[in-house]
Amino acid sequence: MSCNEAATSVSLRRSYDERAHPARVVQDRKTICEILVNGLARQEYRGYDSAGIGIDGDKPGEMFFFKEVGKVAGLRKKIAESNIDTSKTFLSQVSIAHTRWATHGPPSIANCHPLKSDPKAEFTVVHNGIVTNAAALRLLLQKRGYKFESDTDTEAVAILTKYIYDSQPDKRPSFTELVKTVLKELEGSFAFVFKSSHYPNEAVTARRGSPLLIGVKTEKKLKVDFVDVEFATEGESKSMDTRECFRGNPNFVNMINMIKMSFLVAPTSPGGLLAPPSQNANLMRTQSRAFMSEDGMPLPIEFFVASDASAIIEHTKRVLYLEDDDIAHIAEGELHIHRLRRTDGPQVASTRTIETLEIELAEIMKGKFDHFMQKEIYEQPESVVNTMRGRVNFDQNVITLGGLRAYLPIIRRGRRIIFCACGTSYHSAIATRAIFEELTEIPVTVELASDFLDRKTPIFRDDVCVFVSQSGETADSILAMRYCLERGALCVGVVNTVGSTISRETHCGVHINAGPEIGVASTKAYTSQYIALLMMALQLSEDRLSMLERRKQIIEGLHALPSQIKTVLDGDRSLQELAGGVLANQRSLLIMGRGYQYATCLEGALKIKEISYMHSEGILAGELKHGPLALIDENMPVIIIMTQDSLYPKVQSAYAQITARKAQPIVVCNENDLDIPKGCKTIRVPKTVDCLQGLLNIIPLQLLSYHLAVKNGFDVDFPRNLAKSVTTE
Repeated sequence: MSCNEAATSVSLRRSYDERAHPARVVQDRKTICEILVNGLARQEYRGYDSAGIGIDGDKPGEMFFFKEVGKVAGLRKKIAESNIDTSKTFLSQVSIAHTRWATHGPPSIANCHPLKSDPKAEFTVVHNGIVTNAAALRLLLQKRGYKFESDTDTEAVAILTKYIYDSQPDKRPSFTELVKTVLKELEGSFAFVFKSSHYPNEAVTARRGSPLLIGVKTEKKLKVDFVDVEFATEGESKSMDTRECFRGNPNFVNMINMIKMSFLVAPTSPGGLLAPPSQNANLMRTQSRAFMSEDGMPLPIEFFVASDASAIIEHTKRVLYLEDDDIAHIAEGELHIHRLRRTDGPQVASTRTIETLEIELAEIMKGKFDHFMQKEIYEQPESVVNTMRGRVNFDQNVITLGGLRAYLPIIRRGRRIIFCACGTSYHSAIATRAIFEELTEIPVTVELASDFLDRKTPIFRDDVCVFVSQSGETADSILAMRYCLERGALCVGVVNTVGSTISRETHCGVHINAGPEIGVASTKAYTSQYIALLMMALQLSEDRLSMLERRKQIIEGLHALPSQIKTVLDGDRSLQELAGGVLANQRSLLIMGRGYQYATCLEGALKIKEISYMHSEGILAGELKHGPLALIDENMPVIIIMTQDSLYPKVQSAYAQITARKAQPIVVCNENDLDIPKGCKTIRVPKTVDCLQGLLNIIPLQLLSYHLAVKNGFDVDFPRNLAKSVTTE
């Protein structure tokens, strides 16, 4: 199906879908369009400004294109109002759908994908990423007489493909060889799906750096659970003899759905512990070419190529993940996985394992809630349990993170721990830095990934670098990770998405198991990241007897956490009234606290910025007199976090300073706190261990940001200018 797109002035993220139905499987055009458009709609939350679809026409080599600026609903309407024959059936066809976020050229019909090489659409391409030498390619092709209809970098790729094809009239290459030749001429980050009238009912996809999985759907269990990869050998100008995954299967469906892909230039993956599990070495490789059932019979089969598992789970939960520089060719029911490079290092796996997704369709539906963000806020009592499930033994006060077990001695011997993240993930690292330092007594620094790269930060072999990312595909974090891998540091991933780039390329790590998060403004992923990092600190300190009582106290706090979160959620109505009352029509907001609550201030301010578009700023209360106090007067709304911990007297001092300047702050405090002045507006939360208090304090701020956005009529799940997964620098 498909997804969305995010872009900056220098880079682009795009999504697309593709579907093929070979012989003996009858599909009508209406069903084909519905599957593709529904897939695009499934990924609306990722952000985009236009959507398009290209489907096979009535004649061989013909294609019908529908493109629309704006929401997928507009594209759906345009297709419904067309006069195409929706009842026409196909035994074999390839169609493509895509969503775009403009960088090369404004949102327009002309710039919308799919893009074609010429009016006859000899080659059709959809693309994620950015081709940095597109301008040079465009100039070269224009000098050779080729005409451009769009402002995009992608059109240069489509026309280049036709140019290379036209330049070899005597010896036509295979579709895979042609795409390999094209990719070698490109610079930048990219992912493509190619379709051509010269190669009917074939599709070629290529990836570098962004997520890409292929779903496999069969009625019966497969005999093997992997696909082998074709490596070129010395002197070969073309690929090895094909290793067909589905040869000899006369009755099959070959479906490809390509979703939201974006690419980064990347070195070879080191294959970390977070990578998909290895296949059974005793199985013969040739068995991966047939994909028959256990009784040896050929199976009807479907493929779904996607960058997001949520797009394919209504069709299949069996998936394999492609690696950087993999090229997948699907034709006549056969799947071939090639490598773009002629040689590959020993760390590049020779197979791609087929895994089973644990995601459910209901998890990506809103259910009874008005918005995904609201649903995900209310899922936090369950999501924090899922993060701890199987990892915390509350009877024996033991933490076990299996993904770290083999590396614990190395981490404990590290000279320092460096957290590297962006946005909300960065705040989760800030929130847990103090407890890491307290429990492990290892120096800890927290870095914004973009700044970390800009400074070319010195990294040493005895450093431990922890990369935190909800999607596992954040561009800056991935580049920072590869920077650290090159310098020999131990790299640890903390991600929510199984099979993501960070989860595969780090040496070890932790999946936070928060479940799919659709809302662009992260909520449950923040609390799950917080807990996952806290559990890391607890496990690292398990050999320190001096911390035994402290660890026990924290683990007991974790046990009570889900019920305490429910208590906070019960106060939602009062927060809704607050958003419609004292904070209504305000243009700015300050949130202040200190110690463990500084991260809460930063994250709360970010949530309010993201979806309510109100200027908000998180302030360290200890810095109040160093500048921010100048902003305080009776007109400046302030939220001050005054939950009880060792720094409570200092926050009380900050409260006195702002009220002396006529501020009327809203106070986040504990339920039983009797020291709060009467008449003060309060947000009451349960009391817990100091290092866990931020988990409870952030939830009212999440709800407050939600209600502020709803009150102002803003699109909560799709805030302007933002995308869910930032896969460009």
